[in-house]
Amino acid sequence: MRVIRAAEAPRFQLPGIEFTVLAAPSLGSAGLCTWRLTVDPGVRGDAPHTLDRDEIFTVLSGTVQVTPDGDKLEAGDAVIVAAGEPISLTNLGSGPAELQVAITAGFTGTMADGTTVQPPWAQ
Repeated sequence: MRVIRAAEAPRFQLPGIEFTVLAAPSLGSAGLCTWRLTVDPGVRGDAPHTLDRDEIFTVLSGTVQVTPDGDKLEAGDAVIVAAGEPISLTNLGSGPAELQVAITAGFTGTMADGTTVQPPWAQ
């Protein structure tokens, strides 16, 4: 068993978004990745991407939209984004939003420009 302390968890930054990694292959989880997202107010996902695996988002606080035409989600809500469905995260609230994300390890993302990636928070 391996414990990942929140204060010591790896963190990655994109403009307005912080990824706090809680499980990934590099942390000893061969089959599952999970991370906490902190999304600043005003973040708007304008360039959707897709993944080759289903991804689950659970809203811990705040109000967000996860897919371009998706429902407004609030604390306690979850959404399963099927593999291949566009993902575009928008913070609809006036304060930060926090989400927990889970996905099968080894996934590949395809960005809006067609580039494929395996993000560092999932390795």
